Amino acid sequence: MSLVLDSAAQDLLFREARTANTFTDEPVTDEQVRAIYDLIKYGPTSMNQSPLRITLVRSPEARERLVRHMAEGNQPKTAAAPLVAILSADNEFHEELPQLFPHFPQAKDAFFGERPVRESAAALNAALQAAYFIIGVRAAGLAAGPMTGYDVEGVRKEFLDDDHTPLMVVNIGRPGPDAWFPRNPRLEYDQVVTTV
Repeated sequence: MSLVLDSAAQDLLFREARTANTFTDEPVTDEQVRAIYDLIKYGPTSMNQSPLRITLVRSPEARERLVRHMAEGNQPKTAAAPLVAILSADNEFHEELPQLFPHFPQAKDAFFGERPVRESAAALNAALQAAYFIIGVRAAGLAAGPMTGYDVEGVRKEFLDDDHTPLMVVNIGRPGPDAWFPRNPRLEYDQVVTTV
């Protein structure tokens, strides 16, 4: 069986998708980021929670502050990327539910009145949206370098607040020289899928 998505798009979004480790100097514009968001915002989340928040790190001062919190091996990549995004989960996402889930505006209080419940839901759904974001970066013809090697509390205190949980830092741009490490193996279908 073939997929509806053409082979070139499959390659762009998945088969050739790699974590970029170097980038060119070509800037990533606000228009490109807006186009990425305007595509990925349609990706489904549970009850349309949409808890992902994106902090774009553009100024040299902010970049320097972020690099200090990155793991040593990630610091040069983050320092050199044309654009860096901090993806976080908004643990107060439920405040937007009357707008985002209008057929049941009571969901805000009926399901998400307690903070631990919100944090769990936000972490799951924002991680799903983070995956959409990475695919959206690829759809824009750019490369993404998602990383979790950083001081989570340091990034939270430096750029966010107690209502936001950092999920990952994503370097974004056009791939530079030697951007890719060799492709790692993947699990096969029968190693992953079980039918009961």
